[in-house]
Amino acid sequence: MKKYSYIIIDDDAESISKTQTIAEGFSQLSFLASAVNYQDGLDLVLEHKPSLIFLEIDPKKSSSNLSLQFINELHRFLNVLPRIVVITSKKDLAFDAIKFGVFDYLIKPVVTAELLMTILKLEKQSAEVKTTHFKKESPFVVTSGLKERQIDEKSLIICIKSYGDHRYLNADDISYFQADNNSTDIYLNSGEMITAFKTLKHFEQVLSYPFIRIHNSYIINRNYIARIHNGNSMCYIKNSTKKIPFSKTYKSNVDLIITDFSEGNYLEV
Repeated sequence: MKKYSYIIIDDDAESISKTQTIAEGFSQLSFLASAVNYQDGLDLVLEHKPSLIFLEIDPKKSSSNLSLQFINELHRFLNVLPRIVVITSKKDLAFDAIKFGVFDYLIKPVVTAELLMTILKLEKQSAEVKTTHFKKESPFVVTSGLKERQIDEKSLIICIKSYGDHRYLNADDISYFQADNNSTDIYLNSGEMITAFKTLKHFEQVLSYPFIRIHNSYIINRNYIARIHNGNSMCYIKNSTKKIPFSKTYKSNVDLIITDFSEGNYLEV
């Protein structure tokens, strides 16, 4: 029987204890460690590389900094992420969690029956992955050091709603997002601009790679970057005269983009 190592990241010590107690009832699971904040959790994951992470995304203490952004941080350091199982008391965060590609979503307090279903899903998925090793063609391709995607994965469609009007945008056509007070201007590669009545922070939380925040006012689509000038702190957009600044706060994200480019079919002269 395969063992799945796991880490619990939760700012509530009592909740950690309850989750661990339930998990100990399953011989398939092997406890590694627990953490009560973002940084300690990140350190544990990078050190132990567990199979599973039980992650609280709505902490009691804001100082713990626990949220779905923890998943984005893992993409910076790991080619293949552990399976993330969100554990929280709020059902209404499930949709946001799905956007981040979590493996499962459990409502606190975790109960044996629900965790059993998670384990069964895990074993089923592991069996399917094992079967693919005997095929000539793998259903997965690594597109970068940031993300593993399925070949037949459909492009994300973003629906912008306003007073009964539904505007559908293919995410692949979006060059960048620009904050405008409490709304956000969305710029397409065609040059068209559409306004969404959501903050830039909202889009940062629900979108993942290739959309990366590089400034308080900008989220950029990595696939539309033609040039990065560190001296001027500017990113240049393909087929456009638009120059987008990046700030010191998000410089690590820009460094990540540069590294990502170099891991592809790349020649530097």
